[in-house]
Amino acid sequence: MRLWLLLTAVLLCLPALPAGAATGQSVAVSEPPDAPQPQASGQQNPPPKPTSAGRDSLPQINQREADQSDDQENPAVVLHHLIADRIWISGQANFIFQAHNPFHSPYAGTNSFQSRVETTALSRVLTLYTGIKLTRWTEFIFDAEEAGGKGLSNALGIAAFPNLDVVRNPSLSQGVYAARYFIHYTVPLTADRVEEEPNPFYLQDSIPRQRIEFTMGKMSMVDFFDLNAVGSDSHLQFTNWAIDNNGAYDYAANTRGYTVAAMLSYAGPKFEVRYAEALMPTVANGIDLEADLRTARADNLELEWKPQWFQGLDTHIRPLAYLNHANMGDYGQAIAAYQQGIDKVPDITLYRHQGSLKQGFGINLEQALPANFRAYFRAGWNEGHKESFAYTEMNSTVSFGFELLGDGWGRKEDQLGSAFETGGISTKHREYLALGGLGFILGDGRLNYGHEEVSETYYNAHVVSGLYMAVQLSFINNPGYNRDRGPVVVPGVRAHVDF
Repeated sequence: MRLWLLLTAVLLCLPALPAGAATGQSVAVSEPPDAPQPQASGQQNPPPKPTSAGRDSLPQINQREADQSDDQENPAVVLHHLIADRIWISGQANFIFQAHNPFHSPYAGTNSFQSRVETTALSRVLTLYTGIKLTRWTEFIFDAEEAGGKGLSNALGIAAFPNLDVVRNPSLSQGVYAARYFIHYTVPLTADRVEEEPNPFYLQDSIPRQRIEFTMGKMSMVDFFDLNAVGSDSHLQFTNWAIDNNGAYDYAANTRGYTVAAMLSYAGPKFEVRYAEALMPTVANGIDLEADLRTARADNLELEWKPQWFQGLDTHIRPLAYLNHANMGDYGQAIAAYQQGIDKVPDITLYRHQGSLKQGFGINLEQALPANFRAYFRAGWNEGHKESFAYTEMNSTVSFGFELLGDGWGRKEDQLGSAFETGGISTKHREYLALGGLGFILGDGRLNYGHEEVSETYYNAHVVSGLYMAVQLSFINNPGYNRDRGPVVVPGVRAHVDF
């Protein structure tokens, strides 16, 4: 809560937007100094010019937003998104079609993945990215989005679900909604600048090599946390929930994946740290957020170390910790009430307590390798006595994979990727499901427990301008942690356009 007060005070002290700024007119802007400049012989030296830098010096944002920048040799349909060096406009459209084969299933429950053939699962996400520079180092970002269609089995029955774009509540309106709106303010700590191609979250063409950043408003936590360049982008890379993100990171989000948060971060050439406090949903997988920070909130802390251990190539090591406070149910209490005959079936929603705590940890490794090859590794764990609340029903996970760019076969904008993930749930969580309890994603009525194992392989081809087409194949063993059901084979096709 103190972070919210601090960032509010900082933003209220920002210089006002001068008249004519919104129209792109030339105006004089009173700005705080970038940084003290070194002096020699009593005279001030000019600040150094921006220099090119490796990816380890650039801002960390989700790869799908980085895809919108103007630095690609094969750019989007619209060549230039930053108008008059002040206003940003771009967009994207992502369509994912998936199907699956019939599979062995001696029984099924309310939240089971359907064992019969499904061939009509088509999802879409349309996004309009906009932004405006308010001052030299202050930006306001606003993104509108529309998500529709459906996923296989209404996105139920598999914790590591194969389509990240699917909205988990099919009853939600499919109209346009405000996905993001936040203020972003940068405090330079050095006069040294690095070149940066503007993108939807950073409208600058150069940024301080060392800086402090304040961000406050509506956003997705995985816009900034638990990222890597191999597995974080459902638009051009993998589409599985537990491969694109850490499946055990029960990050604060409503049903659509967004929350309201305040974030403070430091970025330097070899080390970064970011902390955010965010609103939690009022109920598990709910669309509404709880505004009372005294009883419900999420605290998130991530460090990032950027050595160059292997032939001078980029390495990223990102440990993550979080603590959720929310109106979460207790698996043990729900099981006890059922066993004592109080409830006909275990029902965790009857045993929720405001202010319940759920902590979790993660590690995210990313390594660049020779010949346009990149690999990643993720692992995560969270406390398994309280109910899974915001992302998916998973208490532990390990995943790893690779991406190979197409330079070696004359298709430098193409990508080939493959990854594997295995996830598990706690003893209390699995007992709850085995007794017939329902989570917000899982519930076969019974459970013969086994780790849920998934693999995904894709080939993404650049067609023309901003159009990309991909084919993918996923394999899911023990769907919903149930060894009595499956395995499931899920082929898919994706079409993506950057405007």
